[in-house]
Amino acid sequence: MNDPFVTIDLHGLTQAEAIRVVDRALASASPMTYQLRLVHGYHRGTNLRSMIQDEYRYHRKVLRIMPGDNPGITILVLRELY
Repeated sequence: MNDPFVTIDLHGLTQAEAIRVVDRALASASPMTYQLRLVHGYHRGTNLRSMIQDEYRYHRKVLRIMPGDNPGITILVLRELY
C-alpha cells in the first residue's frame, strides 16, 4: 500500500472483521502513508466508530485519531502532513 491517503470501507462488517481489516491495512501501510480514512457509516449506530476510538487510540503506528468530513468517517493519522 503506497498511497499517501488510503480509504477503507468498513460498511457491513462486524467489529472483529473491521479490526482484522484495519490491522492488515496498518501492517501493510508504507512509510509514505499519511492517513487511513475509515468509512464506517453512522445510520446504523456508532459501534464501529466507538471501537475504532478504543482499539486504535494507543496503537504504535497511529499518531492521532480525528473525525472525517462527516460522522460516518474516522481518520487514523499515521504521519503529519507538513
